[in-house]
Amino acid sequence: MPGSLWRTIRRVSLTQWIVVAMVAGVVVGVRFPDGAQQLRPLSTIFLRIIKSIIVPLIFSTLVIGIAGHGDDLKRIGRLALKSLVYFEVVTTLALIIGLVAVHVFRPGVGVALAAPASTARELAQNQTTVGGFLEHVVPQSFFEAAVNNDVLQVVVWSVLFAIALSQVKGRPREFMLQVCEGLAEVMFRFTGIIMMYAPVAIGAAIAVTVGHSGLTVLLNLGKLVLSLYAAIAVFALAVLLPVAKLAGVPIRAFLAAVKEPALIAFSTTSSEAALPVAMQHMEQLGVPRRIVAFVMPTGYSFNLDGSALYLSLASVFAAQAAGIHLTLGREVLMMLTLMLTSKGVAAVPRAALVVLSATLVAFGLPLEAVAVVLGVDNIMDMGRTTVNLVGNCLASVVMARWEGEFRAGATLG
Repeated sequence: MPGSLWRTIRRVSLTQWIVVAMVAGVVVGVRFPDGAQQLRPLSTIFLRIIKSIIVPLIFSTLVIGIAGHGDDLKRIGRLALKSLVYFEVVTTLALIIGLVAVHVFRPGVGVALAAPASTARELAQNQTTVGGFLEHVVPQSFFEAAVNNDVLQVVVWSVLFAIALSQVKGRPREFMLQVCEGLAEVMFRFTGIIMMYAPVAIGAAIAVTVGHSGLTVLLNLGKLVLSLYAAIAVFALAVLLPVAKLAGVPIRAFLAAVKEPALIAFSTTSSEAALPVAMQHMEQLGVPRRIVAFVMPTGYSFNLDGSALYLSLASVFAAQAAGIHLTLGREVLMMLTLMLTSKGVAAVPRAALVVLSATLVAFGLPLEAVAVVLGVDNIMDMGRTTVNLVGNCLASVVMARWEGEFRAGATLG
């Protein structure tokens, strides 16, 4: 009996274990809300260790992808230009859908803004200007960027390093490529080891979230939460699905590849936690390593579809809650502002709230709305983080198709 039980347990996939852990986390959070808060270290440990492999993984895969295949500047520039154009188009559509959703559902009507705005003021002070962002893109030290887990800086430095390495001939180039190849393989194996712990961490994260937010706050602001998730559903069906079909993405294979990282992103509210396994699954799906290594990390700064949905919805929610009527022109200006200010803040804690707070200040809207949103931010963060992750996974497949390098027929190992 013990042997057959063990064989049955081993046949359960990681995705199934994650779903079981999420259900268990909800039960624990509802039944023991105070005790659930003591489980936070179990999820924090997972997030800390998964973040520790992001920099070496991105560096090694980018260097191999660019220098290992002799890519020139023209080829890299073409991929970068296509990616950025794609990111901007899809993000703009996300902003529009969020704007339409907030006008249809009007979640801010009848909400009392009685909460203090001190937290929102602190967040608004962290907003990065366009000039500051451009300066921030280029690291003054690779090791400082690595310590801070600044993904965009690591990508820029790694691309420059790979271009330089591609111009080196002979044994020095071969030696560096072998080092990076070995590092990449070790990091992917490292990811596999870490993922064995994922169900425990995810169950704990869900328990903490449910225990902290409870059902009362969810009911009070349920209309806002439902508005966001309705907008996410529309975005998935009206934007992501047509894009996938137009690009010739194998839908079923893509969904199979993305479901596990999506569950991780949803339950931990951290795109970084899902990044290593997402990169691995996209490569196994048939996307070349060089495209995965460039598009996905870059997307975390330029392709935050879920965050764009949330920001457009939450900014107008603040006006509705305060009884302030915004003209169409002012709303369009607000969306353009959000499109610019949301770039490059992925490394900032509570990045979406930072951008929201700064935008409300700029347009004279009440910061108290941020304090109200904080009550259900974890619930909303689950949705927007998942969309960010899925959107970036899809972007890597679309770029591979446009470049004519997608290896159709590849399957998950």
